[in-house]
Amino acid sequence: MPASGTRATAGAPPTPRPAPAVPGGTGLATAPRLDIALLALAVLGIGLSGPLVTAIAAPALAIAFWRNALATAALVPAVLLRPALRRELRRTWGSRTLVLSALAGAVLAAHFALWLPSLSMTSVASSVALVTTTPIWTILLLRLRGHRPPAAVWLGVCVAFTGALLLTGVDLTVSARALAGDALALAGGMAGAVYVLIGAEVRRTTSTTAYTFLCYSTTAALLLPVCLIAGAGLGGYSGETWLKLLLLTATAQLLGHSLMNRVVRSLGPSVTSTAILLEAPIAALIAAVWLSQRPEPAAYPALAVILAGLALVIRAENGRAPVTA
Repeated sequence: MPASGTRATAGAPPTPRPAPAVPGGTGLATAPRLDIALLALAVLGIGLSGPLVTAIAAPALAIAFWRNALATAALVPAVLLRPALRRELRRTWGSRTLVLSALAGAVLAAHFALWLPSLSMTSVASSVALVTTTPIWTILLLRLRGHRPPAAVWLGVCVAFTGALLLTGVDLTVSARALAGDALALAGGMAGAVYVLIGAEVRRTTSTTAYTFLCYSTTAALLLPVCLIAGAGLGGYSGETWLKLLLLTATAQLLGHSLMNRVVRSLGPSVTSTAILLEAPIAALIAAVWLSQRPEPAAYPALAVILAGLALVIRAENGRAPVTA
């Protein structure tokens, strides 16, 4: 029966559920449990990225190209077998959605081109912690767009950024090369914030598969000439290297980035990007166990400070009323 104050019209289509308005989202407290579970799985996926990239015997730019090219290839069967998806992609031609998706792909290419080389210049723990400052830049960009986050969100951002500075300070005492790697990772985190915000906007009207197909294909197309100009070898790898590239694509790209794009519509860019900070301790743990790459003792309290900032942001976002269009 229709709710009080409304009347049902025979034959009328059901009123679509409004999508969360960017930038707010619904927050963890009111989000579907499936999206929260998918967010956790996405964080686990991207947590493998740093250690895997470090273990792959291939140039950093080539790794960035192949993870996007292989992800695009993995999405091709879905495009071919789903007529509705093909129609959706055809509708994007010449539209704002196509422009924004291509722009997201360009920013993602910059993110990878900046961050992946940093993994060979500094420790995995420091590189991952700095690249995951994405939520700091996300919230600052949201503020520039007129969004007013609660004071506790700003406090969480400051706390998390303090942790990032502590990690940078650890490498500053080691070498200038490590400091340069930290700078690249930090710039990669800034590019990641722009990528998250564009994705949140596109996902309001576009399916996850359509958006990721357009985005990843653009990223691969832009990185290909960069690899050729830089002389980054795109082939001649061992079977073990190709297997690691496939594992990186399946975990960090398809599970990590794609699921982030899936849940940003309901959770919003602030919470989604803040959850990325969990990549830091996950990657550090994996690197310590798998690569025997243990960070400096001062890095551990720095990671704890970053997590404290994450907790403050999530708690503040949960206390806000859901924002709808």
